Amino acid sequence: MKIGIRHQESYSRGSLIIRTLFGGLYIALPHGFLLIFMSIASSFVGIINFWSILITGKMIRSMFDFQLNLMRWSLRVNARLMNLSDGYPTFGMTHNDADVVLDIDYPEKSNRISVLLRAMFGILYVLIPHAFLLFFLQIGVMVVRIIAFWAVLFTGKYPEGMHAYMVGVIRWNIRVNAFMSYLTDTYPPFSRSGDEASFTNATAPELFD
Repeated sequence: MKIGIRHQESYSRGSLIIRTLFGGLYIALPHGFLLIFMSIASSFVGIINFWSILITGKMIRSMFDFQLNLMRWSLRVNARLMNLSDGYPTFGMTHNDADVVLDIDYPEKSNRISVLLRAMFGILYVLIPHAFLLFFLQIGVMVVRIIAFWAVLFTGKYPEGMHAYMVGVIRWNIRVNAFMSYLTDTYPPFSRSGDEASFTNATAPELFD
């Protein structure tokens, strides 16, 4: 699994202000409207995946791709709404984003017992312990977002440590989501690090600077 949002050498101040003031209208609203319906479909796909693994020991490849691409779409949107990446997130399930990466290897075989345990007791041994820790990390996210906003506004740069913190929390959330969606049999570690994606050092275009 590889998860990452590229830390740009510089960020657009104009884009930052526009996203902060109007991002809810031109990013969250149109993408969120479509993602609601895709998420409903995803819940049905999850049921199909559960029975597919339970009966055959593997997930249907097209269903795996659907879940993964939906997670990629959500990540593209969140990266912009959280000011971690400039540019507008593309719509759709098949688009790639050079600055926002989520790759999960398709499992040729899945553990039936693990899937059954997740379906029956996942809320107890996965969601509750991870959600407890992520609650406190999300408080840090709120603080970091405010500080980072002013840092980008005055310097045009997102402090690298703050960017790493934000991406780390997102990475943790995605690993939990992937495990509970049966995309991987690896129990999500209690950590923000690991599974980092590699990026070039090219600077993304600044649309409004």
